[in-house]
Amino acid sequence: MAVAVVTDTTHYLPADVVAERDLRLVSLYVRFGDTLERESEMPDFDAFYDRLRSAKDLPTTSQPSVGDFLAVYEPLVEAGHDVVSIHLSAAISGTYDSALQARSQLEERGHTGRIAVVDSRTACGGMGLVALGAAAAARDGGGVEEVVARANETRDALKIWFAVDTLEFLRRGGRIGAAQAWIGGALKIKPILTLEEEITPIERVRTSGKAFERMVEYMRSRADDGADGWVVQHIQAEDVARRLVEQGREIYGSEPVFVSECGPVIGAHAGPGLVGVGGVPRALVA
Repeated sequence: MAVAVVTDTTHYLPADVVAERDLRLVSLYVRFGDTLERESEMPDFDAFYDRLRSAKDLPTTSQPSVGDFLAVYEPLVEAGHDVVSIHLSAAISGTYDSALQARSQLEERGHTGRIAVVDSRTACGGMGLVALGAAAAARDGGGVEEVVARANETRDALKIWFAVDTLEFLRRGGRIGAAQAWIGGALKIKPILTLEEEITPIERVRTSGKAFERMVEYMRSRADDGADGWVVQHIQAEDVARRLVEQGREIYGSEPVFVSECGPVIGAHAGPGLVGVGGVPRALVA
């Protein structure tokens, strides 16, 4: 039977893309005050972000449990599927480790060699593209090794930038990574970042307009590099995302692979106002 591709909810792919590619999901969690929720059961992002803007204490996020992974893996392997499971960067989340522990438990039950776990070394749209690359290889009949190879090839080709309104959410959430050096006066500028296992600074600009210009310039450079499978993501910045899509259509002469909004697990750490662009060669994910 076909290899099943499992990933977690922090890809933020549109629901129709998830269904079309038959991706199986394991949810991360968000705790806001006394309420703990699965991200997969939080469809109203607007309400979450409205609360986040005025919250004195930020919400916390947590990885899926080993049991959460077993609940997805077990039915698949018992139905005859092998599994390739692709997850949020291990440098910023324990999700990958939970997946490894679940695999170990199933191996102890006789399912050795049935599950491969891949650290995407990225998140959000980048991880979404890695999962789509894996799903494309699985759809074409690839076995576990071929599907993992495509996931890794897609990740190696991936480059993605994102701009945030402020570093304050990343600082308070403890996910600021190498951008720590910008703390201070940099809180008043518009940082452009990437995720190479952890948050990595690219450059600082002074206005939202300049950040938009730099993101468009980056799209042109990725088009020149042949990364024509392009994506746009945002957090509560739909108008800016729409303008980036308009620019992308002119630059690439094609529609994006997807456009979507990032949800609460990543949004709790990045904050409203994020916009991200990037991509890979379209042939890897088609």
